[in-house]
Amino acid sequence: MQKILKPLLAVKTKSGYSVFTAIVVTLFSTWVIFDATKAEVVIAADGDVQVVKTHTTTVGELLEEVGIQVGEYDELSHAENAEVFDGMKIDFDTAKEVQLTVDGETDVHNTTAETVGEFLQDTDLNISEHDELSPSNLTVIKDGLEIKVDKAFEVLVNDGGKEKKYWTTGGTVEELLEENDVSYEEEYKIKPDLDEKVTKDTEISIIHVEKEPLEIEESIPFDTEEKEDASLEKGTTKTISEGTEGKVLKIYEITKENGKEVERELIKEEVKEESKNKVVAVGTKEVQQKANTTSKKGSSSKSSSKESSASNDGKVFTVEATAYSSDCSGCSGITATGINIKQSPTPKVISVDPNVIPLGSRVWVEGYGEAIAGDTGGAIKGNRIDVLVSNDSKARNWGRKTVQVKILN
Repeated sequence: MQKILKPLLAVKTKSGYSVFTAIVVTLFSTWVIFDATKAEVVIAADGDVQVVKTHTTTVGELLEEVGIQVGEYDELSHAENAEVFDGMKIDFDTAKEVQLTVDGETDVHNTTAETVGEFLQDTDLNISEHDELSPSNLTVIKDGLEIKVDKAFEVLVNDGGKEKKYWTTGGTVEELLEENDVSYEEEYKIKPDLDEKVTKDTEISIIHVEKEPLEIEESIPFDTEEKEDASLEKGTTKTISEGTEGKVLKIYEITKENGKEVERELIKEEVKEESKNKVVAVGTKEVQQKANTTSKKGSSSKSSSKESSASNDGKVFTVEATAYSSDCSGCSGITATGINIKQSPTPKVISVDPNVIPLGSRVWVEGYGEAIAGDTGGAIKGNRIDVLVSNDSKARNWGRKTVQVKILN
């Protein structure tokens, strides 16, 4: 403009001023007309608003004119090839790069969202009240922001037999129990261990352990003590004094898990009353038997017609003797002849082979005394007997012996 006006300024005549004035007016009018034809556009870029007048025809040309470059992930309210018109408003947001880590897996995202909450909505990532999010939903998005999400999962806890599920995003067993106010005693058993990490497959078991004392009074069985008596015929016995059971107080420590007994330990034993043995006199006096050499006519036929178990009376056998108790494996407690061998005091009973010693016979056993042949046994064959004693310990002490047995009747 100055170049155009310079030669005109050199004309100082009246006519020259007239020409100058005409030219200025023409130029100004042209400029006014040119400026009036521009479109007025409002551009809101990343929160900054500016009004621009332009003769550009497209949005892309206009943004280039004002120095705005549109990236792949930027958000633009109009297409770049859209035609510019007067009064147009263009919104432009520059995308920011964020790192999103979900349960340890990281992805890079470009977003134009203003806050973390809006960004998560755009990614269709559902966040529950149990999940852990850092930073919070209200945090403003900045370029390079790191967002971490730990998704919650349920863990089953069996607390003393009662099951309940708790939400967690990880940590140790101890931390999960503390966060959910699950209390436990030091002596309780907890599986897995408190310092173990919990996963989606973890199941926690809390076993309630209780220990309490238990007092039980039990009877002490008495033994039978035999004393030889020369005044009694061999094979006969006589009770001198009856036996009496004693009493013992046993104190146990009972261990219970979830209310059920799992262990019983004897911690103290106190004898309240001693047992007294039964004392039996065993005859040792030998008796001579006279042979009957006289017989009357027809007496042999008469005696042979009699059939009785008494034909074995006085017969003496040498047998191999073992012992058993009512608690033996396979024992029912009732003998072959119906005797209850679990009664107290323990009855004097022997098991026999009925082909050798008739069942129901009253017998005398060397080292055992008078008894009833009241039982049988699968291993008792021939000259073998099994004597009944009060417990397994005495049966073991008896062992295996060779003894004399006499049938009394």
